[in-house]
Amino acid sequence: MDKSFHVVLMYLLVHFGLIFFLFPNDIISSSDEGQWMPILIGLIVHFVFVYIYMRGLSFLPEKNIIHIYSEISNGLAVFILLPVFIYLLLTNIIGVRAYSEIVTIVFLSNTPSWAIIVLLLLISAYLASKGVEVIFRTGVILAFVIFPIILFVLIASFQNVDWRYLYPLFNDDFRFITNPSYLKSFSAFTGGFLFLGFVSPFLTYKRKKVLIAAAILIPFFLLAVYIPVLTFGHSTSSTFLFPYIMAVDSTYLNWLMFDRVTMFFILCLITFIIVQVSLLLWMASQIINHWIPHNPIYSVVTLVIIIFITSLMITNWETVEHLLWLNSFLRFYVIFTVTLSIYNIGRRSKRKGLS
Repeated sequence: MDKSFHVVLMYLLVHFGLIFFLFPNDIISSSDEGQWMPILIGLIVHFVFVYIYMRGLSFLPEKNIIHIYSEISNGLAVFILLPVFIYLLLTNIIGVRAYSEIVTIVFLSNTPSWAIIVLLLLISAYLASKGVEVIFRTGVILAFVIFPIILFVLIASFQNVDWRYLYPLFNDDFRFITNPSYLKSFSAFTGGFLFLGFVSPFLTYKRKKVLIAAAILIPFFLLAVYIPVLTFGHSTSSTFLFPYIMAVDSTYLNWLMFDRVTMFFILCLITFIIVQVSLLLWMASQIINHWIPHNPIYSVVTLVIIIFITSLMITNWETVEHLLWLNSFLRFYVIFTVTLSIYNIGRRSKRKGLS
């Protein structure tokens, strides 16, 4: 049964969580002007790799990447899936720790980080233990609640923009390509579509609809960066750790019964990270379960304990930044290796089928 609607909504949810969090700071820090240029390059990479990835998977229907690699050889499966597993684990550690930091900063300043981390992990672990179908159904329900709020916040955040900050439009210096901040920004461009290779045969989807979802994300990539730039200017917005959240926090609506629009937005971000962490936990548990068959809840609980302990060991934001930088190399390795290998395996399989 076609579940494209569920997959598309999950695709949007995961990417919204990546786009509105650290991505604006990474782009603004990497380019002094013409921020649309680094965004455009990232979007091209995003579309190219999503298309290649799904094209390769289309040659091997009803199979996820774990089974695809294992059918070739166990050695290849270990060589590729072990870095994928480490990447999923490290992404969860960074995500949980980073989001707990912003929750503490914005409205729970007296709450210890470990309490917020426990809450995030418990909900995520429960969803992951129930399976991918439950995660996606939850995502559909949350999407109907959250997407209107996101649109409302986006519109409201235009309140203080100064369009003169839009200029200059072009950046003659392409050194941003090698800037560490720009490389970290690829967590938003390439960090949200790996799950497409894990959901078969549980969920089937049409490639065209996923590409439409990717196109829908384009204005959000731009607005997440340009709203803080147009509100504060580049010089000021580059000093903020969370530029878009600061832009939202500067919005005042006297007819709104709540004092801060930011509260709505942070709650949406928390929902995004819960869904994302649960999905990544499920993906990691699938890799473990392939070689060590067992009740999935055991691997989920084990992973949650590892994530919790490791998150507590991260005592400052500098460590988070360092892990983000290290994870950038692992992300590029995983995305290049998985995407290109799946495409090549799929092409070879198709040729053998035709012959």
